[in-house]
Amino acid sequence: MLSLRSNLTFLSILLAPSVAQACGACGCTLNSDWASQGYAVQPGFRLDLRYDYFNQDQLRSGTQSVDRGSYPIPNDQEIQQKTLNRNLTLTLDYSPNADWGLALVVPTYNRYHMTVAAGDTDPSFSQASGLGDVRVLGRYQGFSDDHSFGVQFGVKLPTGGTKQTFNAGAEVGQPLDAGLQLGTGTTDLLLGFYAFGSLTPDWGCFGQVLFQKPMAERNGFRPGDGVNASLGLRYTGFAEFTPQLQLNLRAEGRESGLIADTPNSGATLAYLSPGLTYSISHSLQIYAFGQVPVAQRVNGLQLEPRFSVSLGLHWSF
Repeated sequence: MLSLRSNLTFLSILLAPSVAQACGACGCTLNSDWASQGYAVQPGFRLDLRYDYFNQDQLRSGTQSVDRGSYPIPNDQEIQQKTLNRNLTLTLDYSPNADWGLALVVPTYNRYHMTVAAGDTDPSFSQASGLGDVRVLGRYQGFSDDHSFGVQFGVKLPTGGTKQTFNAGAEVGQPLDAGLQLGTGTTDLLLGFYAFGSLTPDWGCFGQVLFQKPMAERNGFRPGDGVNASLGLRYTGFAEFTPQLQLNLRAEGRESGLIADTPNSGATLAYLSPGLTYSISHSLQIYAFGQVPVAQRVNGLQLEPRFSVSLGLHWSF
């Protein structure tokens, strides 16, 4: 079994803000540290605080980026300009024993959005900050003596706001697209599994898959079903530094409902994510990751980031 030192708590895809929604309200699908997929064998509490930055300024259609200049203004469809995200996520995790664990994931968002609505000649702007959709996740990993395989199960709660409006520009006072609100308004079921392995004494690997299914439409909106998958490789030969490389995948179906932007929703995305963790002490670590897209396919017109950056700290107590 892999040595986990202080056994970091999971962040995974579960920390992603409004993943892959229409209008480009997506977030990175990064596992922010080695045990972030839900694995912790030592009883006790863990706290993780993570900051994510990504600027969605690349307009894409299908598998290609597109030139906004090729779309005349005014246009019969919305031409998005950018969505700038600065997000902070707090994860509180508790393991009563080596078999069971529970985590509370609390995201907060700071999101700036600029777009030209269908039929408009001038842009519209929104700025939103506040609580997103909270997630509660349990896990069980008592299937084997080394606890190297486990399952996750839980819910995403409708705690994020859904009443945001444009606060400047041509559409001032009008509702923002449902996919760009701080929350989806829906309760979603979460189910996943994860596994660890050792390739050599100094090299380890992990894999994780998590499924997300909204239970019902709310206020005329239902986000698409989603699945996230991650594969990771790390080197443990250094005393304090742990380099890591991940492949993160995200697939999401189209959203639906009266206020959904169905034609411009749903995507399949793949990212490569190098990172580094530094152990300040046995109980405190800091980490930094970058993430770059390696394959993207979106429906309709959507905004995607060219890269993202994640910084964080993890404390076990």
